[in-house]
Amino acid sequence: MNTPVIRPVILCGGSGTRLWPLSRTHYPKQFLRLVDDFSLLQNTVRRLEGLAGLGVTIAVANENHRFLVAEQLLEIGLKADILLEPAARNTAPAVAAAAVHSMPPGDQQAPPLLLVLPSDHVITNVAAFQDAVRKAIPHASEGALVTFGVVADRPETGYGYIRRGDTVAGGYALDRFVEKPDAETAQAYLDSGDYFWNSGMFLFRADTYLEALDRFAPAIRECVTAAVSSERCDLDFVRLDRAAFVASPSKSIDYAVMEKTEHGVVIPLDAGWNDIGAWDALAGLGLADGQGNTQRGDVLSIDTRDSILLSEGRLLATIGVTNLIVVATPDAVLVADKSKAQEVKELVEKLKGSGRDETEFRHIVHRPWGSYEGVAHGPRYQVKRIVVKAGASLSLQKHHHRAEHWIVVKGTAAIVRGDESLLLSENQSTYIPLGVVHRLENPGRIDLEMVEVQSGSYLGEDDIVRLDDSYGR
Repeated sequence: MNTPVIRPVILCGGSGTRLWPLSRTHYPKQFLRLVDDFSLLQNTVRRLEGLAGLGVTIAVANENHRFLVAEQLLEIGLKADILLEPAARNTAPAVAAAAVHSMPPGDQQAPPLLLVLPSDHVITNVAAFQDAVRKAIPHASEGALVTFGVVADRPETGYGYIRRGDTVAGGYALDRFVEKPDAETAQAYLDSGDYFWNSGMFLFRADTYLEALDRFAPAIRECVTAAVSSERCDLDFVRLDRAAFVASPSKSIDYAVMEKTEHGVVIPLDAGWNDIGAWDALAGLGLADGQGNTQRGDVLSIDTRDSILLSEGRLLATIGVTNLIVVATPDAVLVADKSKAQEVKELVEKLKGSGRDETEFRHIVHRPWGSYEGVAHGPRYQVKRIVVKAGASLSLQKHHHRAEHWIVVKGTAAIVRGDESLLLSENQSTYIPLGVVHRLENPGRIDLEMVEVQSGSYLGEDDIVRLDDSYGR
């Protein structure tokens, strides 16, 4: 039998608030490099290398993260169809959009298999993962809705479970999904050997999934089909129709389809899976040293055991501590007992409630044209380091409440300032008065690096009036 086309569907949503202060609203955990030099999103795609029959990847992302998704995929040489959800509607509509998109009207090709993968998981045994996918392909090709059940190694209360049914080739018939259990029930599940953790990964034909929606969740099928039918291209992205997509019910694949189907199959997955739900999960990835410490960045520890120590920048030093989580970023430091890892989410909610912006952005904020980094700030001023990629430009804009001084550190800057056009090189500078229309562009072949000094009564990022923008913002 010929291997059918497999189109990976990468779900790029999620916030990962329990991984604060590394994970932020505008830079959630799927974009973090937690275990190696690649982000969780990049590793989700990289672990597919070598599978036969791979087609074009479909990434489903929200608008706020679209440039991050595109940039990280480009870093690993992958060109993908990036579908932008106008609003969060859970996994069933997101995957429905990918399914409809994968079968355009008039296409004579056989419906592809959709390999649905969350972008924020860790899998350490790639060979075992690919073997599970291969076992699932015949079932999915014949019309089954396949999910991957993680082989449980402990009585985990933080995961949903899948109960297996009769034996089939390479796996089991799907009996039922069950909610997160209490500790006693979780132990009973583990002892029975009949239950797997719910991984949230699936394989099925695009048409099979849509037919299941027609039967079990027709409103989702109707709304999402309308949204995709009116989709439009915007640079490297595909925008779904907002009104139609927002009208869709918000449901997970589990609730909308998998709990109702009679054609479910579960393939066991024993591949070092971890959803990195909180900081203490890093301890289970085999990254710890001889003292049980998981360390990344500039860290020095003495008489320290069973701790997670991460630093982005400055030296992090510990002496005589045990069972701690210490995560240091340029703008925040988290210190917590490992047993309280789940409560980081409560801390984030408290920070949001008090109006703190440390939950929103990292110290380096990525934009489609490059990035900026806060260096210093005080009453009526702040200093930023700005990097503009070769050939990129910021929007034509003005500010109501601040003026800006620009100093070129590296590269060449082409600047529009009112009616003037300037070309500045290293060590040259200019001044943008309050209210003056301006634009910054990098006409060179190397990154443009600048220092920006802002001064004024209000310095928030929302004090930008865009008059023209290449990125449709």
